[in-house]
Amino acid sequence: MASLDREVRRLMGRAIHQYGLIQGEETIVVAVSGGKDSMLLLWLLRERLQRLPIHYELIAVHVDPGFDGESADRLQEYLIREGFRHEIIRTDHGLQAHGPENRENPCFLCARLRRTTLFKAAQALGCRKIAFGHNKDDFIETFLINICYGGQVAGMLPRQDFFGGEVTIIRPLALVSSETVERLGRRLNVPVFPNCCPSVRTNSRQEIRSLLEALYRKNSKVRGNVFHAMSRVKLDYLPPPLDQPREASNLLQFLNAERDGS
Repeated sequence: MASLDREVRRLMGRAIHQYGLIQGEETIVVAVSGGKDSMLLLWLLRERLQRLPIHYELIAVHVDPGFDGESADRLQEYLIREGFRHEIIRTDHGLQAHGPENRENPCFLCARLRRTTLFKAAQALGCRKIAFGHNKDDFIETFLINICYGGQVAGMLPRQDFFGGEVTIIRPLALVSSETVERLGRRLNVPVFPNCCPSVRTNSRQEIRSLLEALYRKNSKVRGNVFHAMSRVKLDYLPPPLDQPREASNLLQFLNAERDGS
């Protein structure tokens, strides 16, 4: 086994155990977009069953946004050929999001529609867990997108419950970089099916990604620093909300000073 294979399996295994993502004896919907991350995740989750004394069922679910049915057809052919249980859901989510009647950000609306469709599909299939292929760089980019464009410090979680735990989203590739995913996918010949969305190169995520890539070229530690910063938030060193009453702000400063002994 190549060192790259071992590294990705180690990081995915660490995420699964650290965040309690997979317990076994359960059926997991794998949200397959056709991109490198979700395709490799599907492959790795099945391969994991051959190495460990654990059992779970996988169902690949692809929500076709409606731009180009040919891509979904080819993805389905691959899933059939490889023996993956799957569902292909044809929608017009992408067309709606880019239509003249939509006043929202196209990516925001499309993502919301796709997420709703996946939740309904999982429920219909009797699954309470959905696996997404988001990688370490997706976590970092989402964190900065929320800061720069959403005005809040927020990001993604490796494990996130919805509807009181009726549905749980897991992200087993949370500790694996995008570059590592791409390299392993190429080495294993995992196919990728193109994204025909017209906004794929012009959205806010691409802008943040370009900014980060420039920073990474200057300092290789930036990626790890930003990722670790998400779980090392020092609230005492952040200003209170502007709409917070002055009395509460003064009290917070006093309590902080008392605690620090100043």
